[in-house]
Amino acid sequence: MIVALFGALADRPVATAVLGAMAIAFSGILVRLADVEPSTAAFFRCAYALPALGLVAYLERRAHGPRPAAQVRLAMLAGVFLALDLVIWHHTIGLVGAGLATVLGNTQVVIVAVLAWLVLGERPPRRTLLALPLVLVGVVLISGVIGTGAYGSNPGLGVVLGLVVGLAYAAFLLVLRHGNADLRRPAGPLFDATLIGAMASLAIGLPLGELDLVPSLPAHAWLLTLALTSQVVGWLIISVSLPRLPAALMSVILTFQPVGSVLLAMLLLSEAPSTVQLIGAGTILAGVVLATLRLRGEPRRQPVAEPEIG
Repeated sequence: MIVALFGALADRPVATAVLGAMAIAFSGILVRLADVEPSTAAFFRCAYALPALGLVAYLERRAHGPRPAAQVRLAMLAGVFLALDLVIWHHTIGLVGAGLATVLGNTQVVIVAVLAWLVLGERPPRRTLLALPLVLVGVVLISGVIGTGAYGSNPGLGVVLGLVVGLAYAAFLLVLRHGNADLRRPAGPLFDATLIGAMASLAIGLPLGELDLVPSLPAHAWLLTLALTSQVVGWLIISVSLPRLPAALMSVILTFQPVGSVLLAMLLLSEAPSTVQLIGAGTILAGVVLATLRLRGEPRRQPVAEPEIG
């Protein structure tokens, strides 16, 4: 059943990536509602996700055998970047709010495109290159840098940390994508990355004094919801499409997350984006549409990695 579901999702990688991006759009909202220390939120997001991811990874292993050691190592390295991404991002949420923190983290759109081009030799299609400036303008507009009424206790520091989040997020996406080369098994690499993410969050949080390992309500109800919706459902869906799409295109699609986060923050946290920020959300959507449209006469996208045999 799970294999059939993954197969159905794999047949529509763009739609699948959009669905996954919308699933993780709730992340910043749930972190704010949990109201715990940044490292605590990162640790339990990963820890609570491990049983469900481990079960799916076990079923994959039974069906297809063990994964190559090189792919396991890449997935574990991705877990280190995941921990850095989550812990720093949670600090950024406290400084500038859930919506803006999520937007700043999505500077990965530009970083992934540049790294994929320079390091992987993966030149983006022209329409994706045209979409990147649109998306970047949208990110700037949503950030509140232009106009009045910027939200947050320390927007300046929040912007700096947000850019660091963007770098860590870009590294996580690129490394996980190459640790997920076997298209039949999205859960295994994600389980490895999440396990290492939990361990690395502990290593980061202990010296910072940010760990509270005693579960309490309602905080841990929100953290459990965060783990199941974002780390399990959201990232499993994204992991299905991640190796099937060009890196730059995938990063652009994931900007649905900050757009969704801004709208959800308005509805659930009473955050009030300015008119300029709402224009930025529309600009990002325009960039996503431009990047995902297949122009007349353009060949269909080919998977980044081919399924392994055996």
